[in-house]
Amino acid sequence: MSLTQHRIYLASQSPRRRELLKQIGVNFGSLLLRSDSGRLPDVDETPHPDETPEIYVQRVCREKAAAGWKIMQQRNLPPFPVLAADTTVTLDGQIIGKPHDREAAAAILRQLSGREHQVLTAVAVAREAQCELRLSITRVTFAELSEERIHRYLLTGESLDKAGAYGIQGHAGTFIRRIEGSYSGVVGLPLCETAELLELFGYPVT
Repeated sequence: MSLTQHRIYLASQSPRRRELLKQIGVNFGSLLLRSDSGRLPDVDETPHPDETPEIYVQRVCREKAAAGWKIMQQRNLPPFPVLAADTTVTLDGQIIGKPHDREAAAAILRQLSGREHQVLTAVAVAREAQCELRLSITRVTFAELSEERIHRYLLTGESLDKAGAYGIQGHAGTFIRRIEGSYSGVVGLPLCETAELLELFGYPVT
């Protein structure tokens, strides 16, 4: 049976994750709409004391999947599996979140300039009491970035809604000197791990 004869829910507002699921032919519906009063309950994305980046990103991902399943039940929707993901960037073992303004984005890009950092993306699929998770870890090395180059990138507007203040699939693709791991994981949804999880829930990906 092809995957298009199945269906899942995506507990994410990320257009990048939607595009990646479409890329592999997954039939999905989005649970989250900004204008919807029944949107996903807030998940606390504040790191806990002494929580490592690996533990942090997996915890947040599991909580997003569980919250998505709860919303599905509240809406009385057909009980299809719920997929959630969370991405964080780390440098020297420290979590680098999404910048709240251009100044913060510039500061993050200066930190990443000429150095290797890690992109951690957790993906989880939940159905009833079952929740399975995979973690993708990718090493990314930036070229040296001049102040002028950082300024030009900030003008694109790409940095403000992304962990690490950049989107590899956009203009910042020119920053990447080397990548070791999953390109799609850096975008926001590691497709190999996603396919493995869907297989576990009886949703084969070709």
